[in-house]
Amino acid sequence: MTVTAGILSDTHLAGAEPEFIRLVDHCFKDCEVIIHAGDLTSTRVLDAFEGRTVYAVHGNMCDLSVSRALPRERTFQLGKFTIGLTHGAHLGRDIEGNLCNLFPEVDCMIYGHTHRPVCHRQGSVLIVNPGAFRGTGRYGAPGTYALLEAGDELTCTLHEVSLP
Repeated sequence: MTVTAGILSDTHLAGAEPEFIRLVDHCFKDCEVIIHAGDLTSTRVLDAFEGRTVYAVHGNMCDLSVSRALPRERTFQLGKFTIGLTHGAHLGRDIEGNLCNLFPEVDCMIYGHTHRPVCHRQGSVLIVNPGAFRGTGRYGAPGTYALLEAGDELTCTLHEVSLP
């Protein structure tokens, strides 16, 4: 059986606004699991994922209530795979290099913070940054997210946020 997880980061919202909910419902319609890599800003953002399993961490832009409610990093199982999740702001300039020290025994490392989507392997470990879900940047870059599938293998694809 394959488990599909939607990955997002850097939403920077005060709550689950109607437009955000519409985008979430469209982008993650086939996802039973949601992974948020930090900078939610408020835990009310997670209300958009009601009824799904949610794994989330706080980021450097989260308010104090989020920092108290969510860990800075965590590991969890997705199917038969071990996933490491952090926002990454505390890891310095070489986030990916420092992820290996933070999560030495995982199959996949997920981070956010940079607003730049990444999906590649370092040896056998999958490294994913979904980018910023809400379009950001001075040139109007679209929002991005990732879909992680855990079946016999662990695979990931990056997507631009859009409505049909």
